[in-house]
Amino acid sequence: MNTTGKTSLRDDHTTEAIAQRLAAAKNHSYLGDFVLGAVDGAVTTFAIVAGAAGAGLSNGVVLVLGLANVLADGFSMAAGNFLRARADQQILQQYRRMEEAHIESIPDGEREEIRQIFKSKGFQGEILERVVQVITEDRQQWVNTMLTDEWGLRLEPPSPWRAAIATFSAFILAGLVPLVPLVLLMNRQANESFTASAIMTGVTFFVIGYVRGRVADQRPWASGLETFFIGGSAALVAYLVGWLLQSVAAH
Repeated sequence: MNTTGKTSLRDDHTTEAIAQRLAAAKNHSYLGDFVLGAVDGAVTTFAIVAGAAGAGLSNGVVLVLGLANVLADGFSMAAGNFLRARADQQILQQYRRMEEAHIESIPDGEREEIRQIFKSKGFQGEILERVVQVITEDRQQWVNTMLTDEWGLRLEPPSPWRAAIATFSAFILAGLVPLVPLVLLMNRQANESFTASAIMTGVTFFVIGYVRGRVADQRPWASGLETFFIGGSAALVAYLVGWLLQSVAAH
């Protein structure tokens, strides 16, 4: 490692830097909600465009169908994500109440659980007993330790509203992309704008992955290509299903 790299690594491990990093780690990242909503929005809308291209519908009709899909499916997906995040909060509250009751009723048993947890981490003898004493002297810390180490729960679950907004906004933004060529070619047939819609959808997948890579400190180009191929595969499946159904309907 060169001198610059060592200096940067040393700067990342000062007392202040470590404290900031640990505090930031407690905050939920909504990047996953955004990526999921964006990919799903682009795929489902592109599926409508693909099916319409096979059916020979006009761009005006497809635009109405696409906009209805973006709003309805986007809201549905956001609602589902809201309920999932809300359930995570309720589960945390349920287990917190349970551990509070257990500590109140059988403190010796709960203290032994703390002892077993830290014994499994390698603590022994007087150090182990000191750790158990310090943790169990603080009721909140005691409960929090049981929640994270016994049940594997996050103490800071995602906000239902933020998760829903991240999903909905991403779904809308990405879901509108396949419809842009239809607006520009309003008086044409859907099959004439299909190629442009497919290209713009593919570019959207790559951009989503690229941004994900930058935010997650991964290789942006690799992340972009990965999302492009995964999202493109989903879009291809949607297109093939639409094409197959149109072929069956034609007969």
